[in-house]
Order: sequence, then C-alpha cells, then structure tokens
Amino acid sequence: MNVKKVLLGLFLVGVLGIAVVASGCIGGQQTSTVTSTPTETSLQGKIVFAVGGAPNEIEYWKGVIAEFEKKYPGVTVELKRQATDTEQRRLDLVNALRGKSSDPDVFLMDVAWLGQFIASGWLEPLDDYVQKDNYDLSVFFQSVINLADKQGGKLYALPVYIDAGLLYYRKDLLEKYGYSKPPETWQELVEMAQKIQSGERETNPNFWGFVWQGKQYEGLVCDFVEYVYSNGGSLGEFKDGKWVPTLNKPENVEALQFMVDLIHKYKISPPNTYTEMTEEPVRLMFQQGNAAFERNWPYAWGLHNADDSPVKGKVGVAPLPHFPGHKSAATLGGWHIGISKYSDNKALAWEFVKFVESYSVQKGFAMNLGWNPGRVDVYDDPAVVSKSPHLKELRAVFENAVPRPIVPYYPQLSEIIQKYVNSALAGKISPQEALDKAQKEAEELVKQYS
Repeated sequence: MNVKKVLLGLFLVGVLGIAVVASGCIGGQQTSTVTSTPTETSLQGKIVFAVGGAPNEIEYWKGVIAEFEKKYPGVTVELKRQATDTEQRRLDLVNALRGKSSDPDVFLMDVAWLGQFIASGWLEPLDDYVQKDNYDLSVFFQSVINLADKQGGKLYALPVYIDAGLLYYRKDLLEKYGYSKPPETWQELVEMAQKIQSGERETNPNFWGFVWQGKQYEGLVCDFVEYVYSNGGSLGEFKDGKWVPTLNKPENVEALQFMVDLIHKYKISPPNTYTEMTEEPVRLMFQQGNAAFERNWPYAWGLHNADDSPVKGKVGVAPLPHFPGHKSAATLGGWHIGISKYSDNKALAWEFVKFVESYSVQKGFAMNLGWNPGRVDVYDDPAVVSKSPHLKELRAVFENAVPRPIVPYYPQLSEIIQKYVNSALAGKISPQEALDKAQKEAEELVKQYS
C-alpha cells in the first residue's frame, strides 16, 4: 500500500527525542487530537493539497507552496492539480473522501459544497485548532463564517476568497443618455436599458440592454437567488433543525415572472439567454460593447479593464438592483479551505491553512490574481485599494451576500431549480407552474434525505 508516513520530532529539554510515526486510519476512524503548534524548525512531514483553476492560478499556488516550504524546511506540500471545471473538482474530492483516503489532506471547496461535505462527516472540525492557537477569526467576514463555514456550532472551513453577484454598467452610456447613477431598482434598470438599447441600436443592431446567466446550469440558480431575495422571497428555511423548501412562494413567482419578462416582454435580454448565456458569453457580449448592463462575478472587472478591452475605463460596478420595498441581494460564491477528516497529518494541514489565510498571502491573491480576500482587513491595505479601488464597493456587497441552501443534497436541489426555472424562461411553462413543480420535487428530495 502507498501509505504516507510522517515523522514528527518532538524535542524536550533534557529528554531524549521521541519519533512518532503516524500511519493513517485505525479501524476506519480518525482522531482529532490537536498537537502543540510546532516551530519553523521542528515542523516536518508531507501533506497533499488539492486545487484546480486556471493555469495562472495553479502557477501562483506553486509559489505559495514554495514560500510555505521555505518557512518550514522540513515540510513538503504536494500539489494535486484538479480540473478547471468546478463539478469535476467536486467529484474528484467526493471520490477520495468517500473512500476515506488520507490524500488529499487539505483542499479548496466551492461554498455550495459545504453542506454536503459537512453532513457527510468528511471535514475536520477546526474549533480545537483555533482555540489552541488563539487564532483570530474576527479578521474574516463574519456573515460568511456564520452562514457558510459553521454548522451545528462547529467551524469546518475558512474563506480563501469570496465572490458575489454584481451589476456592471457602462458609465459612458449612462451619461450619454442622461443618467447620473446606476439603477437601484429592477424597474429602473428596465427603463434605462430600454432607452439605451433603443438609441444604441441605431448604429449597432446587436446591442442589448441587459445580459445575465440564464442557461440551465448552476449559474442560473445564482441569478434566481438574487431576484428572489431582492423581492423578499426565499428558497427555504430551517424549522426545528430541518430545511423546508419554499420555492413557490408568491414573491418567488413574481421574481421569476420578471426574469421571463426581461426576455419576452421588455426584450432587453437576448433570446439565447436561456440557451447559451453562462458567465463567459455574458462577459464577452458586454466587453465587446454590445450591452449596457451585465450581471456577473467580480472576476469580470479585471478583464473589462484589461489593455485589450474595448470598454476599458468605461465600466462601473454597483450592487444588483432590488424590487420596491426590499434590499439588494447578491448570491454568495467563492472558495473555502478545509482539512480532510481522513488526513494523517492534520497538524501540518492546519499550519498550511493558517499560512494560506495569512495577511501577506491573502494580499498576494488580491494583488496578483485579482481575488477578493476572505479577510476583511486586506480591503483597507493601501496597495490593494490603489490597484483595485472597486474593492471598497465589493466589501459591502460581500457582507450582505446570500448563500445558496447549505444542505447535503444541494447538488440535487440545484438540478431541480435549474430545470424548472429554465423551462419558464424558455416559455414552456408558466412561472407559477414551474415553481409548483419544483416545490413538489424538492419536498420529495428532502423526505428521501430525512
């Protein structure tokens, strides 16, 4: 068997050092005993870190690992490269964790996976480590920690970087058509988009007022959450410790009807919204100068303002609009770091987690990758603010972001929502019928897991 062995040298003054070899699971169980925090010179061993993403992100992670190994000369961190595709990354981790493999020891998770991973017992609780090291959790977004990383009073993960839905708009076009600020309500967006679209189509017949993610995939659920919660609705609620779906609430039906109307009634969103529009097609349409407003994630900011972007310097960013009498809502996204329950070197994995979450590393993510740090204090760093002034706007958005349901069956729930919301957008069924059917299937899903 290819069992990873770790040698931890524990030296006491006047006492002969004792070598302890940890050899993985005993009887299929793992202990969660927290050892004393090691020093730079005494920390030894090897861990495997699983991470995916774009090639430039992987290269940057290699640099982070090199710095960690430089700090701890007796340590080796093996980078297990995952796919770029989010779902493939999840399946890769699920297969390893279901098999109780000791590798990977530590990994990144999409925030939407946390419910499944926590409920399955795959993550090592971090509370004892935090208490032992007197680790300061106040530097993180507390709403994110409480809504996503904590379950049942225990802490299972920490945010590495955060995403939330944003409204991008053409500053120059708003000024051209007499608007001094971006829309605050959805109806204001419709009025502005119609006026700008009508004027711009005189010279550009491919111009649209508002582009967003409507294809049948996870991004559609994120958009749906934002319309629903900005109308005072919800996807579900916890009652007596049990999640109860509320998909067909009147507020939700109204929100879905508005999404349909953006395409079919107001005609400010293209017909291929429900067949092709994911993040990149949306970004490209806006970036090529063919849209006034865009719903997307923070990653688009840097691309819109790249040297080769036709809209460089013309883009503004704001919170998404809301319906009258309600507040703006942005779906919480981003990636969190956690330790496998089956790791055979949890102490070293925890040291790596702390290093990744350190101020300097988090600042590096912001400066070099354009990521939005999980730490609040980095948003006030002068160098970060100078390079990415839009982060000041994002901080307030992140503090009020809405998570998707943190439940173990979220992948199946998401598929239900995607299917019926997309059918409504396509005009195949009414919003009321779509959400009634989604509600029924979601109730059956909850019963299966209960």
